[in-house]
Amino acid sequence: MTNPPTRPPAGQAGGGESAAGASKAPPSGPGTGAHLLELRGVGKRFGSVIALDDVSVTVDAGEVTCVLGDNGAGKSTFIKILAGVHANDSGSYLVEGAPVRFASPRHALDRGIATVYQDLAVVPLMSVWRNFFLGSEPRKGRGPFSRLDIATARATTRRALSDMGIDLRDVEQPVGTLSGGERQCVAIARAVHFGARVLILDEPTAALGVKQAGVVLRYIARARDRGLGVVFITHNPHHAYPVGDRFLLLNRGRSQGCFGKSDITLAELTRQMAGGAELEALAHELDAEAKT
Repeated sequence: MTNPPTRPPAGQAGGGESAAGASKAPPSGPGTGAHLLELRGVGKRFGSVIALDDVSVTVDAGEVTCVLGDNGAGKSTFIKILAGVHANDSGSYLVEGAPVRFASPRHALDRGIATVYQDLAVVPLMSVWRNFFLGSEPRKGRGPFSRLDIATARATTRRALSDMGIDLRDVEQPVGTLSGGERQCVAIARAVHFGARVLILDEPTAALGVKQAGVVLRYIARARDRGLGVVFITHNPHHAYPVGDRFLLLNRGRSQGCFGKSDITLAELTRQMAGGAELEALAHELDAEAKT
């Protein structure tokens, strides 16, 4: 797997402005010193089902916060609270130190919180540049003479992808012809270009092979190095550890702890993800059965 690039000094952002909805490199952090995002004791119920219970975590500019857990751990509910799909029932959700309750994902996006889901929300038969600007197409002319500015859209897409270090053969090619890793990278570049300050990635490496997963991890690191706060949802500690700065472990909707990289090793992270004591007990049980 390709190692992520070395990050620049704190506060340094990469890239410049480009036309047609140009992205501005987000600041390295709010002037008040508050976290970009913070959850304090957040809980969510669906009837009698507890989806999340007393979960706390912070997301800072220029860092990757990894959220790990198996199926049913509460990762999907966690994402949807951050993205404005669901409102938390208890606890507090803060953006730059101020409590918020988003009425919809559009409100979260307006605050610079962009979510890239596993399905990527792309149209496979449409070109890369059409997908890049889907719903936000640049126009030229006025009134009844307004029309799609194709030249600007193509040039801006090439420049935005290049700024992220993404080298595609042709922005005219259908998105469906790209590899899974390339499609993930285009979605990340799109979110960065349109001004995301927090980038939430829903299992971006789940269906990818080793090489393609490495490609995606490289671009996660590049988004971090541009000054974004990245939330990386995954069930794979071997993907999380190389790029992560903070690790939140979820199990059946509850937090098993939130650790800085200096506080936990990959081996311990993997052990906790795998069940730790439960697996050790199972190993002893199986060993005992084998000897009988």
